[in-house]
Amino acid sequence: MTTAAPAPRRWGITNDYGPLTDVLLGTPAFYRWIDAGPITMRTLNNQAHTGVRFNLQTAMAQHAEMVSIYESSGVTCHYLDADEALHRNFFARDSSAMTPWGALICHMQLKSRRADYVTAIRFYQDNTIPIWRYATAGHFEGGDFNILEPGFVLIGFCGERSEREGSEQVAGWVRAQGWEAVTAPISREFVHMDGLVVPLAPKLLVACVEAMEDWLVARLRGRGFELVEVGYAEARNLGVNLVALGNDRVLSMRGSRHLNERLRAMGFEVFDPDMSMFTLGGGGVHCLCQALHRDEA
Repeated sequence: MTTAAPAPRRWGITNDYGPLTDVLLGTPAFYRWIDAGPITMRTLNNQAHTGVRFNLQTAMAQHAEMVSIYESSGVTCHYLDADEALHRNFFARDSSAMTPWGALICHMQLKSRRADYVTAIRFYQDNTIPIWRYATAGHFEGGDFNILEPGFVLIGFCGERSEREGSEQVAGWVRAQGWEAVTAPISREFVHMDGLVVPLAPKLLVACVEAMEDWLVARLRGRGFELVEVGYAEARNLGVNLVALGNDRVLSMRGSRHLNERLRAMGFEVFDPDMSMFTLGGGGVHCLCQALHRDEA
């Protein structure tokens, strides 16, 4: 009797809200707070008034709780190699972006993260996951690549992280595949587009409308998207930066209190671990992950 070989795993995503089966994470073993943009600098500049201090043990425990939520939700977790020199590479959203055509390797701007692409490339090669493209025409980071629904990608740039040239290059590649791609500027304080807009379900987005360009809000609503609005104060603390797990389940964070209450009232099952060591350090749960495969919604 022979046993049939298992079917090869299908990598790639056509949406960012269907049931999540595989996710790319990192390990914050070498994490520390540094000058890594407006969010982290706000935390550091206000320490004399807030008394908030970084604690690696706390950060590791918070990250482990997030991982346990993924695993208990049936998600297989994969990891970038930890590297003392690349002490922020566990923010796995930014060094690459998953697409329907394979992984996009990004070109990061922060000096502390410029070589994160090394661990991203190594991961994809070691796991025989196709690499689709390499961003080269200006800096571009994965948090600015948002698949809002099959056939439609929203691509951001603030200049300090992703640049217009990089975003337009990526948008051109997406359009060459027959998909629509819209590029839009964002304020530097939100860092990436996934600080402003994240999909929840078909035609349903979480968004900080107050901080988005009017023409972009009109365009999204014109495509039939319903927007669950998050206030500016909550959004600037990464309240929008959640992860749809699929089947009306959401990985959010404890600090997004008003949004979490609203999502529960809408019928979503909301997981809200304390991720303060990460949100104060510049990234939420969406920044910490890269979806590798989702089932169709």
